[in-house]
Amino acid sequence: MRYAPITERLQGLGGAKWEVHAMAKAMMQTGQEVIPLTIGEPDVPPPEELFDKANAAMRAGRYGYSNGRGEPGLLAALAARYTKRTGRTIGPNQIMCFPGTQTSLYAVLTGLVGPGDEVLVGDPMYATYEAVIRAPGASVVPVPLRPENGFRMAAEDVAARITPASRVLFLNTPHNPTGAVLTREDLMALGRLAREHNLWILSDEVYEELIFGGEFLSPLDIPDFAERTIVVSSISKSHAAPGFRSGWAVGPGEFMARLLPVAETMLFGNQPFIADMTALAVSRPSPVAPGMVERFSRRARLLKEALHGVNAVHVHEPQAGMFSVVDIRATGLSGEDFARKLLLEERVAVMPGESFGPSLNGWLRISLTRSDAEITEACRRIAAFIARRMEA
Repeated sequence: MRYAPITERLQGLGGAKWEVHAMAKAMMQTGQEVIPLTIGEPDVPPPEELFDKANAAMRAGRYGYSNGRGEPGLLAALAARYTKRTGRTIGPNQIMCFPGTQTSLYAVLTGLVGPGDEVLVGDPMYATYEAVIRAPGASVVPVPLRPENGFRMAAEDVAARITPASRVLFLNTPHNPTGAVLTREDLMALGRLAREHNLWILSDEVYEELIFGGEFLSPLDIPDFAERTIVVSSISKSHAAPGFRSGWAVGPGEFMARLLPVAETMLFGNQPFIADMTALAVSRPSPVAPGMVERFSRRARLLKEALHGVNAVHVHEPQAGMFSVVDIRATGLSGEDFARKLLLEERVAVMPGESFGPSLNGWLRISLTRSDAEITEACRRIAAFIARRMEA
């Protein structure tokens, strides 16, 4: 039988990257005690007011068909949010709603690139980025995010990889997996480069409200780059609501008009009751984000205090988000081998760095979304595992 080329382009780019996570879930389902530090599942439920809003909306009959762009109330709430943030008028015509950031990325890239085009993206990168770039036929051009630069993208590294086929500069700030946050100076340099080479800027900002210190800045906030910038985000992290699958894209009105048929082809509208809930969520600061920021930053420090310098292990302390990355190359193991052996021997599940790109070969990504006690115990087990390896 014959299959579409997209099935070849995406071969091995789906669940295969989450093999250790799947192994841990299977062990837990058989009753084995495992400390799961793999995925970024928030450690609190969504705010109670969001449940109340969704329930009230359903009971009021808000469960029918929607439209391809988004419910008017949510579009208005997002327009007000981004108008306030940027200091410029952002209209509903510049916004499109999707079920989560992942779908937003898929749709936006489908509207920006095709076969023969290139997308410049930081390496390491979130595990699904390669797939959403390859899906419409474009090529991934990895840009190294260097540990010595705090894993922040440097304009000179981008410039060295620009070709006539370059179409999109794909940013992620705050960054998953490293927790890096781009500065104004970073964004100005990257934006000037994008303008010089007529590149779109696509910015995934789902961790915007989980910065440990300082203020967040988006390329959309900089007027000189706004006409070429598209931002995607959701309430999955900020409001601890990943299962509701509610996200959006913000960008130039002309692009959104061109993207509308793509959205209408993918799915004809989101659930109105979830849109009403999301409109409430984005109209005010998240009541659960400050607590997550305090806990995740504290656990990042716990992790560093427990493991940094143990048998030459290096712990990178994040500036935002839900994860820390750990350099375990001194053990002689790849991240994949380390993660599998750690799970089987110590019942601690972490993500191998290779799931996020070749530059994290020999690194781990560790979730900060479990309790302090679990993080402390996991660190004890990881240290014991490393000690055995170094003594062998």
